[in-house]
Amino acid sequence: MTVLDKVLALRPANAVARLGQGSRLPLLSPSELLRALEGSPAALPCVPVRAKASVPGLLAAARAEDSVLGLACSHPLADRGATERFLATVRAAAAEAEHSRPIFLQAGPVRVAKPKPEGLAVQQEAIFRLVDDGFSLVSLDVSRLEASAAVEVVRSLSSPLRERELPLELTLPMPARESESLTDTARPLLAGLRKGGVPVRFLRVPAAVFGEEDLDVGLLHLLVELATEFGVSVTVADVGERSLRSLPTFVAAGVRKVDCAGPFERLALAAWPADARAIVEQKAEATGVPPGELLGLIEEQLQPLEDSARDKLEALSFTEATEVLSLLGVSRTGWRSMVWLAENRGD
Repeated sequence: MTVLDKVLALRPANAVARLGQGSRLPLLSPSELLRALEGSPAALPCVPVRAKASVPGLLAAARAEDSVLGLACSHPLADRGATERFLATVRAAAAEAEHSRPIFLQAGPVRVAKPKPEGLAVQQEAIFRLVDDGFSLVSLDVSRLEASAAVEVVRSLSSPLRERELPLELTLPMPARESESLTDTARPLLAGLRKGGVPVRFLRVPAAVFGEEDLDVGLLHLLVELATEFGVSVTVADVGERSLRSLPTFVAAGVRKVDCAGPFERLALAAWPADARAIVEQKAEATGVPPGELLGLIEEQLQPLEDSARDKLEALSFTEATEVLSLLGVSRTGWRSMVWLAENRGD
């Protein structure tokens, strides 16, 4: 067996079912990739896909940098076809380029509110659907809930992930009182989840919490240390363009995953003509959703990009992604992680 054949055997069953037995795409769990990168000064990169035309450029950057890569469908419950279109885009782009470097696919973050009993059943069904759709990581945003309520809700919603041994990511609720710190909120949440047998793999924290102009490195270290105590890795999320210079600092502090949206949102918005951008901006103002994020929700409602615009977006996404991958320390980790996984499949 080749290295690729051995790595393909590690793909989650739900991913194989969705991709088809003939697929040669190493779509893995990010937990496996973290195992392979253990001890390396690197963090898993994840890019929320705001425009599907950017996907070939993102994959090309991963090949050029020999890097692992994560792609996120940020609003997988927006409509019934959202995940199908996302997965079809990734599958087609990977097949055309014969992509053979490890990737993971993230669903979410899915915003979770404290539900009524009937609402909980609907949310459980939605999580089951995301698992069946082939995602190798599900991210839940429970930031609107108190820690005790979040534990109960997550315990109910995570059963399909536990059954498939898939990782879970949670957005950390912000402190309810000014006198509380972020770690005051995180500790009871992580303790409650561990007591409830909920296998959280990533704790997601917005980059803005640590500041943009003057990064709060002390808070970052405290949070990483606390998460590590519970066997959890920290994700720094919603990284904008002004925070890109902080990526090496995040890695040095022990952050294991970074969701980088800012530069790719700008490129995606710029790909459409002015009249289409105006529609997005008007809807964004009405809904309170940032324009770049909203684009990922309503892309199908806009006029299709012209071929020249698609090609330009692909090329610019490639350029931006190569810089992000380098800053996160994952250049030349793709093949190396595959070799490690092939040699340590039974560990």
